[in-house]
Amino acid sequence: MTVARSVLLFLLAALAEIGGAWLVWQGWREHRGLWWIAAGVVALGGYGFVATFQPEANFGRVLAAYGGVFVAGSLAWGVVVDRFRPTVWDIVGAAICLVGVAVIMYAPHK
Repeated sequence: MTVARSVLLFLLAALAEIGGAWLVWQGWREHRGLWWIAAGVVALGGYGFVATFQPEANFGRVLAAYGGVFVAGSLAWGVVVDRFRPTVWDIVGAAICLVGVAVIMYAPHK
């Protein structure tokens, strides 16, 4: 159950951080306005809180592992929201990152 909870928290964190960054991007680069930017800032702040609920007590480990989730999540966001078409190398790179997440977070550390 702890791994399932951790994975869910990583997914929520990715949604908040990637979604927040996307909202800021849309507000500034696509000229959608300050409300989009403000919503992005709130979402980015939410990401910071979600990370604190990880069962792992070591901040550095959680943040390092989240980096891999961010890589894969960013590509997935691009596919779903921006109709981005990843190359095979994008997919291989994301898979490598997710293997790294599994090793960092779920391998025995004793």
